[in-house]
Amino acid sequence: MAPQKKYYAIASGRKPGIYTNWPAAQAQVTGYQGAKFKGFPTRAEAEAWIKNPVYSAATPKTTGKARPSIADTSPKTGEVTIYTDGGARYNPGPGGYGVVQIYKGERKELSGGFKLTTNNRMELMGCIVALRELEHRDKPVKLYSDSSYVVNGIVKGWAKNWQKKGWIKSDKKPAVNPDLWAELLDLVAGLNITFKWVKGHAGHPMNERCDELAVASARQDGLPVDTGYRP
Repeated sequence: MAPQKKYYAIASGRKPGIYTNWPAAQAQVTGYQGAKFKGFPTRAEAEAWIKNPVYSAATPKTTGKARPSIADTSPKTGEVTIYTDGGARYNPGPGGYGVVQIYKGERKELSGGFKLTTNNRMELMGCIVALRELEHRDKPVKLYSDSSYVVNGIVKGWAKNWQKKGWIKSDKKPAVNPDLWAELLDLVAGLNITFKWVKGHAGHPMNERCDELAVASARQDGLPVDTGYRP
């Protein structure tokens, strides 16, 4: 969750161009139909992409080597799109989560934190809070997370199997974070939801915004106790 310098290329938005901070870039694309944008670690990469803004194509680097482009995580028509992130300083330590939800161009951000927790608990908590606050429960939902722990737990059915076996894993060891897994499974039930993994710190603007929210939350004073955390 370490902050990094980013460049945001806005190919289609209110004012296309290269931006060096997310709030300024966000203002150009939020609620803009057909917005096309992407984050990069260098200005050269951002400028190269904006000349040919194709998500599926390889992105040229200044070294001359091709770099695979990041996945297209932009909101889709008719879907509720959710982005989440979470983490803990020192793991375990003070932690936070961040959520961005977009539907029909309307954006909602959520965040929070605890004074002693773990990376995985905050990744789970981001998903849980997002689904607790989900308003359009009759719509398809796509949730993007950079936590393979969370995404695999749902997509591969690990969490359901742990629950069926009394929160015991296949290696006979107790599953970690059963309280949060149980709540997430309850929230997912009945939804038309798809979990997607994205690489963290790889130029996904919404993932980076969630990271900013999570980091800021973890640094707040007076954070509550994570009662479910077990050292």
